[in-house]
Amino acid sequence: MAAEAVESVFREERGLLLASLVRRFGDLDLAEEVTSEAIEAALRHWPAEGVPARPGAWLLTTARRRAVDRLRRDQAYAARLAVLAADAERAEPAPAPDVSGSGSGPGFGSDELPDERLQLFFTCAHPALAAEDRTALTLRCLAGLTTPEVARAFLVPTATMAQRIVRAKKKIREARIPFRVPGPDELPERLPGVLQVVYSVFTEGYAASSGPRLQRLDLAEEAIRLARILHRLLPAERESAGLLALLLLVHARREARTGPEGEPVLLEDQDRGRWDRPMIEEGRALVVRALTGGPAGPYGVQAAIAALHDEATDVAATDWPQIVALYDVLRTLTPSPVVELNRAVAVAMRDGPGAGLALLDALAGEPRLRAYPPYAVARGDLLGRLGRDGEAAAAYREALELTVTEPERAALRRKLGE
Repeated sequence: MAAEAVESVFREERGLLLASLVRRFGDLDLAEEVTSEAIEAALRHWPAEGVPARPGAWLLTTARRRAVDRLRRDQAYAARLAVLAADAERAEPAPAPDVSGSGSGPGFGSDELPDERLQLFFTCAHPALAAEDRTALTLRCLAGLTTPEVARAFLVPTATMAQRIVRAKKKIREARIPFRVPGPDELPERLPGVLQVVYSVFTEGYAASSGPRLQRLDLAEEAIRLARILHRLLPAERESAGLLALLLLVHARREARTGPEGEPVLLEDQDRGRWDRPMIEEGRALVVRALTGGPAGPYGVQAAIAALHDEATDVAATDWPQIVALYDVLRTLTPSPVVELNRAVAVAMRDGPGAGLALLDALAGEPRLRAYPPYAVARGDLLGRLGRDGEAAAAYREALELTVTEPERAALRRKLGE
């Protein structure tokens, strides 16, 4: 029972505990070490003494004491932290949070979590860090994954991932990246990077880059948990609502996305009765919030597209004209070959496979799509629908050469067999 309580606290409050310690002592390594020591102490004491009424507070108090003891023993370490503290004192403070929950700045009601965790989000996702380092650090510090777990998620050796995390922490320390929430003037520039990190975690969980499984549900659910924290801490930011809506509306289809052998099941063939309806309803409500009160952001628009898919009883009943219109908006917000690819597929559903194929062929020169399996798969599908079986088979063979996950390779082999 005590072990279960520790695990529950660790999963739910580790990010907040770590953030509070980093804010107090200004060092991620020290915060992680004393957090681990506090967890170990709980596992020793709680079975005999009982789980405290406020386990998170118990862990925080224990970790703080361990940190103070460490600093008393290590004067050089304490001196380094004193320099960091002096820098923090000299740094321009961020404006006070808008407790009303309105306006462009972060809002916190009286029952909300403190803002330390939000500060840790922005520290882990600082633009001075390399993109891969930002994602690794977020998974390690905010999602609570161990270094070997983060390494497995991105299919690299544990030593390589450990180097990335150490490199990110060193960059934060040496560049003296401030541990604070950006002010209203900085937030529009910095928030997209934070959201992108969480979205990248979800993307790897939704469609694993390689390996025996199509989905990594553990990673997808960690990303949703992080998105919930962000939305709770930034309730006035519509794109945080849009990101959470998008993840929920896509993840709601998880049970229907794979067959008995783990093979991928296309949207048109999925049993929609297996979709998570409560999750869809939550996502739809968030879409309204994301699209109300100003110009739409890219996550809000993508969430609206996902909502239209989830609302339809089947593929034929899907509002394809509206989906194409939303892709037209998205291509102005975040133009990319992948957005054009997805729009072409939607046009094919609205106007027929010939219209979609013409748009896909116009994208043939895009370098990013040459090694992108979904492009070849989409061409194969439309060519097959037009009865051009030989060309469809060639497209599927091209996709097979590019695809690395075994479930998707098996699905492509079946298409070739057909």
